Amino acid sequence: MAFMIKHMIGNPLSGVMGGGGDKEEEATPTDPAKAAGMTREEYEEYQKQVVEEKMERDADFLHKKAERATLRVCLRDKYRLPKSEQDDNMLEMVGDDVDVPEELLKMVDEDATEEESKESLMGQFQNMQNMDMDQLKEKASATVTELKTKAEEKCSVM
Repeated sequence: MAFMIKHMIGNPLSGVMGGGGDKEEEATPTDPAKAAGMTREEYEEYQKQVVEEKMERDADFLHKKAERATLRVCLRDKYRLPKSEQDDNMLEMVGDDVDVPEELLKMVDEDATEEESKESLMGQFQNMQNMDMDQLKEKASATVTELKTKAEEKCSVM
Protein backbone atom coordinates (compact mmCIF):
# COMPACT_ATOMS: atom_id res chain seq x y z
CA MET A 1 0.00 0.00 0.00
CA ALA A 2 2.78 2.40 0.91
CA PHE A 3 4.47 1.56 -2.36
CA MET A 4 1.41 2.54 -4.39
CA ILE A 5 1.07 5.89 -2.60
CA LYS A 6 4.76 6.65 -2.99
CA HIS A 7 4.62 5.71 -6.67
CA MET A 8 1.59 7.91 -7.31
CA ILE A 9 2.89 10.94 -5.43
CA GLY A 10 6.53 10.46 -6.30
CA ASN A 11 9.48 11.94 -4.54
CA PRO A 12 8.66 15.57 -3.63
CA LEU A 13 12.33 16.59 -3.74
CA SER A 14 12.93 15.20 -7.23
CA GLY A 15 11.44 18.27 -8.87
CA VAL A 16 13.51 20.61 -6.73
CA MET A 17 16.78 18.81 -7.35
CA GLY A 18 16.37 18.74 -11.07
CA GLY A 19 14.83 15.47 -12.14
CA GLY A 20 15.11 11.77 -11.45
CA GLY A 21 17.96 9.31 -11.33
CA ASP A 22 18.82 9.41 -15.03
CA LYS A 23 21.86 11.63 -14.49
CA GLU A 24 23.24 9.34 -11.79
CA GLU A 25 23.21 6.42 -14.19
CA GLU A 26 25.06 8.45 -16.80
CA ALA A 27 27.65 9.56 -14.24
CA THR A 28 28.82 5.98 -13.58
CA PRO A 29 31.67 5.14 -15.95
CA THR A 30 31.35 2.09 -18.16
CA ASP A 31 35.13 1.55 -18.24
CA PRO A 32 36.22 -0.65 -15.30
CA ALA A 33 39.55 1.19 -15.08
CA LYS A 34 37.78 4.48 -14.45
CA ALA A 35 35.47 2.79 -11.97
CA ALA A 36 38.52 1.55 -10.02
CA GLY A 37 40.11 5.01 -10.15
CA MET A 38 43.08 3.91 -12.28
CA THR A 39 44.39 4.58 -15.71
CA ARG A 40 43.94 1.95 -18.38
CA GLU A 41 47.59 0.78 -18.13
CA GLU A 42 47.45 0.55 -14.33
CA TYR A 43 44.25 -1.45 -14.52
CA GLU A 44 45.71 -3.87 -17.07
CA GLU A 45 48.81 -4.35 -14.92
CA TYR A 46 46.60 -4.94 -11.90
CA GLN A 47 44.61 -7.57 -13.79
CA LYS A 48 47.83 -9.34 -14.85
CA GLN A 49 48.99 -9.46 -11.22
CA VAL A 50 45.64 -10.86 -10.11
CA VAL A 51 45.82 -13.61 -12.74
CA GLU A 52 49.44 -14.47 -11.85
CA GLU A 53 48.63 -14.66 -8.14
CA LYS A 54 45.67 -16.92 -8.86
CA MET A 55 47.85 -19.21 -10.94
CA GLU A 56 50.42 -19.40 -8.13
CA ARG A 57 47.72 -20.22 -5.56
CA ASP A 58 46.29 -22.90 -7.83
CA ALA A 59 49.74 -24.42 -8.35
CA ASP A 60 50.42 -24.45 -4.60
CA PHE A 61 47.02 -26.02 -3.98
CA LEU A 62 47.67 -28.77 -6.53
CA HIS A 63 51.08 -29.42 -5.01
CA LYS A 64 49.57 -29.79 -1.53
CA LYS A 65 46.91 -32.13 -2.90
CA ALA A 66 49.62 -34.21 -4.56
CA GLU A 67 51.59 -34.39 -1.30
CA ARG A 68 48.52 -35.68 0.49
CA ALA A 69 47.87 -38.20 -2.28
CA THR A 70 51.47 -39.42 -2.02
CA LEU A 71 51.09 -39.89 1.71
CA ARG A 72 47.83 -41.77 1.24
CA VAL A 73 49.52 -44.04 -1.31
CA CYS A 74 52.35 -44.73 1.16
CA LEU A 75 49.87 -45.57 3.90
CA ARG A 76 47.86 -47.81 1.58
CA ASP A 77 51.04 -49.68 0.64
CA LYS A 78 52.04 -49.99 4.26
CA TYR A 79 48.70 -51.35 5.44
CA ARG A 80 48.03 -53.30 2.24
CA LEU A 81 44.82 -51.42 1.45
CA PRO A 82 43.34 -51.21 -2.04
CA LYS A 83 44.68 -48.46 -4.27
CA SER A 84 42.66 -45.39 -5.11
CA GLU A 85 42.32 -44.33 -8.73
CA GLN A 86 41.81 -40.74 -7.64
CA ASP A 87 45.20 -40.64 -5.91
CA ASP A 88 46.88 -42.34 -8.86
CA ASN A 89 45.37 -39.80 -11.25
CA MET A 90 46.50 -36.91 -9.03
CA LEU A 91 50.06 -38.23 -8.98
CA GLU A 92 50.05 -38.67 -12.76
CA MET A 93 48.89 -35.09 -13.24
CA VAL A 94 51.62 -33.64 -11.05
CA GLY A 95 54.38 -36.05 -11.98
CA ASP A 96 57.26 -37.30 -9.85
CA ASP A 97 58.10 -33.89 -8.41
CA VAL A 98 56.08 -34.51 -5.25
CA ASP A 99 57.84 -35.03 -1.96
CA VAL A 100 55.96 -35.82 1.20
CA PRO A 101 56.74 -33.36 4.02
CA GLU A 102 59.40 -34.67 6.39
CA GLU A 103 57.16 -34.40 9.44
CA LEU A 104 54.62 -36.75 7.89
CA LEU A 105 57.31 -39.19 6.79
CA LYS A 106 58.71 -39.26 10.33
CA MET A 107 55.26 -40.11 11.68
CA VAL A 108 54.85 -42.95 9.19
CA ASP A 109 58.36 -44.27 9.88
CA GLU A 110 57.76 -44.21 13.65
CA ASP A 111 54.60 -46.24 13.21
CA ALA A 112 56.44 -48.71 11.00
CA THR A 113 59.27 -49.22 13.50
CA GLU A 114 56.76 -49.74 16.32
CA GLU A 115 54.94 -52.38 14.30
CA GLU A 116 58.18 -54.10 13.32
CA SER A 117 59.30 -54.26 16.94
CA LYS A 118 55.97 -55.80 17.92
CA GLU A 119 56.23 -58.39 15.15
CA SER A 120 59.83 -59.35 15.96
CA LEU A 121 60.81 -62.22 18.28
CA MET A 122 62.01 -59.78 20.96
CA GLY A 123 58.69 -57.97 20.80
CA GLN A 124 56.89 -61.26 21.38
CA PHE A 125 59.11 -62.00 24.39
CA GLN A 126 58.30 -58.59 25.83
CA ASN A 127 54.61 -59.30 25.41
CA MET A 128 55.06 -62.65 27.17
CA GLN A 129 56.66 -60.92 30.14
CA ASN A 130 53.52 -58.89 30.58
CA MET A 131 51.32 -62.02 30.64
CA ASP A 132 50.45 -64.06 33.68
CA MET A 133 51.99 -67.50 33.27
CA ASP A 134 49.59 -69.24 35.69
CA GLN A 135 46.66 -67.95 33.71
CA LEU A 136 48.25 -69.21 30.47
CA LYS A 137 48.78 -72.68 31.99
CA GLU A 138 45.14 -72.81 33.10
CA LYS A 139 43.91 -71.80 29.64
CA ALA A 140 46.16 -74.37 27.96
CA SER A 141 45.06 -77.20 30.23
CA ALA A 142 41.39 -76.21 29.82
CA THR A 143 41.80 -76.26 26.05
CA VAL A 144 43.50 -79.67 26.10
CA THR A 145 40.81 -81.20 28.30
CA GLU A 146 38.10 -79.69 26.11
CA LEU A 147 39.71 -81.20 23.01
CA LYS A 148 39.95 -84.60 24.71
CA THR A 149 36.30 -84.60 25.67
CA LYS A 150 35.21 -83.62 22.16
CA ALA A 151 37.43 -86.30 20.67
CA GLU A 152 36.03 -88.93 23.06
CA GLU A 153 32.46 -87.95 22.15
CA LYS A 154 33.16 -88.26 18.42
CA CYS A 155 35.46 -91.26 18.46
CA SER A 156 34.22 -94.62 19.71
CA VAL A 157 37.73 -96.06 20.03
CA MET A 158 38.83 -93.66 22.76
